[in-house]
Amino acid sequence: MSLQGALNASISALSAQSTALSAISDNLANSQTTAYKSSSTSFSSLVAGSGSNSSGGVSATMVSNVDQQGLLVQSTEATHLAIEGDGFFIVSDSSDATSTYYTRNGEFTVDNEGYLTNGEYYLLGWATDADGNPVGGTSENALEPIDLDSVQSSVDATSNVEFQANLPADAAIGDEFETTFEVYDSLGTTSTVTATYTKTAENTWEINYSDPTLPSSGEVVGTVTSGPVEVTFNEDGTLASTNPAPAELTIGSWTTGAQDSSIGLDLGEPGATNGLTQYASDGGDPAIDVQSIDQDGLAYGNLSSIEIADDGSVIAFFDNGEERPIYQIPVATFGNPDGLAEMSNGVYARSSNSGNATLHEPGAGGAGTIQGGWLEASTVDTGSEFSKMLSAQQAYSAASQVMTTANSMFDRLLEAVR
Repeated sequence: MSLQGALNASISALSAQSTALSAISDNLANSQTTAYKSSSTSFSSLVAGSGSNSSGGVSATMVSNVDQQGLLVQSTEATHLAIEGDGFFIVSDSSDATSTYYTRNGEFTVDNEGYLTNGEYYLLGWATDADGNPVGGTSENALEPIDLDSVQSSVDATSNVEFQANLPADAAIGDEFETTFEVYDSLGTTSTVTATYTKTAENTWEINYSDPTLPSSGEVVGTVTSGPVEVTFNEDGTLASTNPAPAELTIGSWTTGAQDSSIGLDLGEPGATNGLTQYASDGGDPAIDVQSIDQDGLAYGNLSSIEIADDGSVIAFFDNGEERPIYQIPVATFGNPDGLAEMSNGVYARSSNSGNATLHEPGAGGAGTIQGGWLEASTVDTGSEFSKMLSAQQAYSAASQVMTTANSMFDRLLEAVR
């Protein structure tokens, strides 16, 4: 190798170590960046010429370690997400999802339009039915931005009311007691029905139900079309039978415009104590003792919160007590994730080196699971980076010393010629 070859080798070394320092600097700068994947430097030897005239050198390329798993750290935000295992969230830079990108940075928040976003990127998912099944299929074309403002509560008409109460065995024939309970019509309107319990004979009661009224004004809003229910008890205080069996409450002519209601009255099982019973009043003063009255109707509600399950289901909670899945967040995997093209904000684009994305439900097909309320930390090890920085500094200094020595030797050669 000639002096010129030595200069060329040292110049390549300076360039290679500059590349290494650049990667180290970038890693240290992003040591606290969510889901940042550290880069490393790969060095390769160079040989120019042949035989005794060949000269050496080195080249350096930056290598992205995209498939590294970062430590998961808990967050206080339910919309923050992390993937434990392989895969990426799918995002778009527009609300119409015309272009798709990939990220493991799960710092998603709800923007002022109700979308789950991370900066300028929208989180994509599949809209689901009430059972959690994607309604438009599980292809990439079926993905859409997760829009919480578009989610509305459903309403359910009351179809069943469960009663658990004790009627006083020491009541006199002709004594009456009242309880009230709420029912919902098919439009979600709440009304109150009064049940009047009248003891008609030993171990026998008759229950009459009033027309439903609005709780606020007492206005009658429907007409009860079913008759009274006769209830008999066994000598041990358990329920013997109801007439009709099963007991039913029907309401028609709703002034709210709702359809007629047919409501099952669950008064308990014969021979059991899981519904109505007849025991003597505690304290000697006859009174009905109501433990619970539960009905299955729902009024219209507002979205109060969301929760994201390990399988990627976005569960919506409404202030009327309703909860249901509204979206499914998929996980995208690649044959060569390190081949993805890196962009800002921890976002990647597919490339010819990475191959196309394969979409999975979280936890299926080799894809990782989604952890709601967690974030993935940077994979940068600052101690290791400082060690690499010292090595790069020493190698750079050595290469510059070679240049100084070669320059001195050139000067000596020129002096000899003169």
